[in-house]
Amino acid sequence: MYDTLIKLVTASWQVLGLMSPYLLLGFLMAGVISVWVSPIWVERHLGGHGLWPVLKASVFGVPLPLCSCSVIPVSSSIRRHGASRAATTAFLLSTPQTGVDSIAVTFALLGPVFAIFRPIAAFITGLVGGTLVRLFAERNEGRPTPEITAENCTDACCAGRGTTNPLMRAIRYGLVTLPQDIGLALLVGILIAGAMAAIIPPNSLDAYIGGGVVAILLLMAAGVPVYVCATASVPIAAGFMHMGASPGAALAFLIAGPATNAATFTTIWKMLGVRTAFLYLITVAASAIGFGMLLDWLIPAAQAALPQLERHVHAESQWYNHIAAAALLGLLVFSYVSALKNRNAEKRHEDEEDVGNADEQSLTLSVFGMTCGHCVQSVTQALEQCDGIRTARVELESGLAVVCGTDLDREQLVAAVAALGYEARITEHEHLEDENKSG
Repeated sequence: MYDTLIKLVTASWQVLGLMSPYLLLGFLMAGVISVWVSPIWVERHLGGHGLWPVLKASVFGVPLPLCSCSVIPVSSSIRRHGASRAATTAFLLSTPQTGVDSIAVTFALLGPVFAIFRPIAAFITGLVGGTLVRLFAERNEGRPTPEITAENCTDACCAGRGTTNPLMRAIRYGLVTLPQDIGLALLVGILIAGAMAAIIPPNSLDAYIGGGVVAILLLMAAGVPVYVCATASVPIAAGFMHMGASPGAALAFLIAGPATNAATFTTIWKMLGVRTAFLYLITVAASAIGFGMLLDWLIPAAQAALPQLERHVHAESQWYNHIAAAALLGLLVFSYVSALKNRNAEKRHEDEEDVGNADEQSLTLSVFGMTCGHCVQSVTQALEQCDGIRTARVELESGLAVVCGTDLDREQLVAAVAALGYEARITEHEHLEDENKSG
């Protein structure tokens, strides 16, 4: 038992060391992109009809480091900025499958072939899905009219731009917000990959997942119910290849896992319609199967052509791998501690302001569907823009949002959250308090 534990820890550390230099670079690049992309650019390039906005939405989504949960409020926002149903669908398809950070990790663990093929597959998936929606679900839509423009926008995509040093915003997003969002899932993925490499013999499942349509369908089915972001899914895919999976089967897992979850499908159903939701699922399934078979066809000697996890695990790490691994762990710890301190400071500040404000109302909403810090930021900013709101505090762990202000409009608060793709309800005890007051 002790020897097995040592092997697992050693293997996980080797995988972490191999990923860390590339992932740290990916985090920094993601921070720069988060500042460079402006809502004005979104309005100009993703609005309007035709296939040109669909093409641009597919390209635009590939480098963005947004997982399938954080892409929900962003896609809702670009839709409100005037993006067509087809362009919004293309963005929803291409964005969660990849990003600059996941591309860097893919290069580290799966090699250059995978690192090039994966974003191309994400781009084509978005383009095909958006085109299908354009042909079969958008005929009677008419030209979309933006509800908001860059000049009057108060969405999460616009808020804060120009008010803070761009360099500090980039560093904060790349080295605090993003690591906080994917850190736990990333560590779990690394531990799973380490366990696969240390405990399971190489190619032990080759007879079942070694290649072909059946193997692709099995790993695609494995990815659908498991929520995993594009970056954290890479070490798990490497573990499957260690167990004998073909590159195409591993790619099917990388496509289906990040692109499908209940929150995304529900949002598409509500925001874009039933027909678009089913076209979305059909596109994901067809892309996973089609690109998986294509990758296996392009690389006949699959297991020899791509890096193998056991080679990474048993190879001697360079000194910089150990330093990068320690730096990445330190960054993850710092991001969580920083977020915790900020939440505590905000709570203390709001509690101090609440003293002497007995005339104000306080409502608590239960918000369903939040899974990361980006979700919390989007919901907070949406609530803060409602009439009469003085403060809004949203907690990811409890799923509660507490708002304070005067003449609060319950319907407006619930609608503001629903516009982002989440579900909100006034908690039961608020109704009881109101009944007691009226009695």
